[in-house]
Amino acid sequence: MTRFLFTTLIALNFLAGCVGGAGDRVVVQRAGPDDLLKLRAGPGLGFKVIVGLPDGTELVRRDCVTEVGQLWCRVSLVSAPGLTGYVSADYLAARQGKF
Repeated sequence: MTRFLFTTLIALNFLAGCVGGAGDRVVVQRAGPDDLLKLRAGPGLGFKVIVGLPDGTELVRRDCVTEVGQLWCRVSLVSAPGLTGYVSADYLAARQGKF
């Protein structure tokens, strides 16, 4: 029972990064000064890279899934809503200010 409770708490904590529902605006953060966050065709490293996103890129978060212990969020670009894909939730931050 303790193991089940522990696993459940870890899962809930892990999913907290995507709490807030679909349509939240987020921004790419911590991709690195000389690196880009990869927007992928699916939720995982094995999927094709669509485009690289620099820090500060504004995105709309749709939903999130866990694949191989990693949280991936389906997003679209604010400046190009038709461009959608998946990014690691580790590199997303809540957008500050008004939209």
